[in-house]
Amino acid sequence: MHSLEGNKIIAAVLTAGVTLGISGVVASLLVHPRMPHEPHIAIAGAESAAAPAAPAAPALEPITPLLANANAQNGQALAQRQCASCHTFNEGGRAGVGPNLYGIVGAKHAHVDGFNYSPAIRGMHDKPWTYEELNAWIASPRTYAPGNRMSFGGLANAQQRADLIAYLRSISPNAPAP
Repeated sequence: MHSLEGNKIIAAVLTAGVTLGISGVVASLLVHPRMPHEPHIAIAGAESAAAPAAPAAPALEPITPLLANANAQNGQALAQRQCASCHTFNEGGRAGVGPNLYGIVGAKHAHVDGFNYSPAIRGMHDKPWTYEELNAWIASPRTYAPGNRMSFGGLANAQQRADLIAYLRSISPNAPAP
C-alpha cells in the first residue's frame, strides 16, 4: 500500500500542471489585452521614458601594428584548431565547406574558381583581401558581410587575429607588405 503513495504525489503534481496550462490557454482565448502605444498620463517636467539608442559597435582595432609582433606558428595552430574543419591551406588544395585559403592575402574576394560563394561575398569580388579586411572578417564574418553562409562566430582577441593573419600571409606568395 505504501508504494502507491509516491504515484499519488506524482499524479497530483502532473494534474496541477496540466490544469494550470489549460487554464492559461483558456484565459488567453477569453481575454485579449491591448498594450497602449503611448502613455496616457503625462507628468510635467519628466523626460520621455523612450528606450535609449543602442550603443554603436566598438570600432575594430587596426591589425597592422599588431602584425609586427605576430607569430605565424601560433596562427597556424589556431588555423588548424578553428578553421581546418572547413578550409584547406595548401597550394592547389581542394575546397571544402569553405574555400582553400592558400594565397588569400592580397587576392580578390570570391577568387577561388568553382567555389559557391554566398551572394554577400560574390558582391565584393573586385575588393582585395587586405590585412584590415581580413581582420574585420575574422573578427565577425556576420558583421563584415551580412548574409554570408559562414557559421564561424569570429575571434574577439586581436592578437589571435594578428597571428592568424600572419600565418595566412606566410602562405600567400603574392601578399603585399603590411
